[in-house]
Amino acid sequence: MNFEPVIGLEIHVQLKTKSKMFCGCNNNSEEAEPNTNVCPVCLGMPGVLPMINKEAVRFSLMVGIALGGKINCNSHFDRKNYFYPDLPKGYQISQYKCPLISGGVVEITCPLEKEKQLGKTTTYQKQIKIKRIHLEEDAGKLIHPEGADYSLVDLNRAGTPLLEIVTEPVIRSPQEASIFLKELRSIMRYLNVSNADMEKGHLRCDANVSLREEGTEILGTKTEVKNMNSFRAVEKALAYEIKRQEELLEKGKKIVQETRGWDETSEKTISQRSKEEENDYRYFPEPDLPPLEIDQRWIKEIKAKLPETSLQRRERFETEYKLNQELLKALIADKALGDYFEEVISELKEWIKDIEIKEDSARDGFVSGEKSKALAKMISQAASLIVSELIRLLNEAKVNIANCKISPENFAELITIIYQGEISQGAAKEVLGEMFKHGSDPSHIIDERGLAQINDPRSLRKIVNEVIEENTGPVSDYKSGKMQALGFLVGKVMQKSKGKANPEIVNELLRELLS
Repeated sequence: MNFEPVIGLEIHVQLKTKSKMFCGCNNNSEEAEPNTNVCPVCLGMPGVLPMINKEAVRFSLMVGIALGGKINCNSHFDRKNYFYPDLPKGYQISQYKCPLISGGVVEITCPLEKEKQLGKTTTYQKQIKIKRIHLEEDAGKLIHPEGADYSLVDLNRAGTPLLEIVTEPVIRSPQEASIFLKELRSIMRYLNVSNADMEKGHLRCDANVSLREEGTEILGTKTEVKNMNSFRAVEKALAYEIKRQEELLEKGKKIVQETRGWDETSEKTISQRSKEEENDYRYFPEPDLPPLEIDQRWIKEIKAKLPETSLQRRERFETEYKLNQELLKALIADKALGDYFEEVISELKEWIKDIEIKEDSARDGFVSGEKSKALAKMISQAASLIVSELIRLLNEAKVNIANCKISPENFAELITIIYQGEISQGAAKEVLGEMFKHGSDPSHIIDERGLAQINDPRSLRKIVNEVIEENTGPVSDYKSGKMQALGFLVGKVMQKSKGKANPEIVNELLRELLS
């Protein structure tokens, strides 16, 4: 029997408002000492009253509009009753029957599994439908000291605003789930409503997984999988759970509806408890909060000011800058990196403008009348260098672009130097590495290290003649039609010039002198 996975995700996004969801406590609990960022409201003290955070509602509406959901102008909050050591009130203020947003969709692009294995890039598009998006508050955090027989409770996070996004059960593979989560993270960052850092708990994911016989619509018994704190963990946990359920069904055993946790060490899902039903939470309308009414004018105002989404930026970059899909994917994935790229482009445009003002004729190989072509080439060079080298340097140093020492101005200057042929590609990587370490100006590094490329044909002709005299065998091979011998000779010239010779000019001189 062939089984088909049916996966639905519940994603909690920690909103980066200044204060918590229902009180005035600072919403930056990560930097505070344990149990110091609290007040009577988020501690659930008797007699206190919560108040709705308007900014959290605005952020939620931004997400709903961006995902194409329906805004429910009349909604309310509910009490969700359950008892955990890190839930001081003994209940959570959430939304149940009347969520703030209903529906919505996130479009993802996935590689075909078979094609992926073969190293091909064929893809398919899929729309992940959203069931509901609602606002709630977070619980605190339990800390389990290693080797101790007790746990500690930190309530700093209690009351943090959370946006819960629940998908329809339309995901069919761990890969789709991971790609969807990455796209959702990108959307949150572009809207600037959350840092959406999964490793830090800003974006958390639970998955409901079941199997059904292929070709049927009847859903199987589902299990909930928790404790997945990275995209890689999501893929591995779902793959394991699918295989576990498949093996049980093939043996004629039943799937138990339960909550299972992903254990990173053993790479297995482990049973935690039986799965609660909705009636176990004893939902009822929150008596301390009035119904939430949203004015249509406010929705229109938010919609008019909505930032550019990742999809819109992708389309714009493709149209304006004519970048290939590989470059686009890398530059769009990180909003801050895309912003940095556009700052570099802005500097390049200023350089072009400066050339126009100073001189209207040829200068350093730059010909008036071809400025748009020159800019397009430099933009392409900038994108390639960012994706191939700068991202690698950032990953190796484990820093993000915000902490990069290379200013957009200096990066743009390096691109103009490369464009004018003043340094080789190899030297450019060396210069970029030094800029990354120290934040230095590229021209200073080139001068200090003597990395300037030799572009003078007269100087290069002397080196080329020496190489021809010293390598009579390869010269004879080239003259007899073995074209690969030319590459050998170019390499010898580069070696003799310590990598400073302009390879294009070297090629031209060799062909000329050997013809």
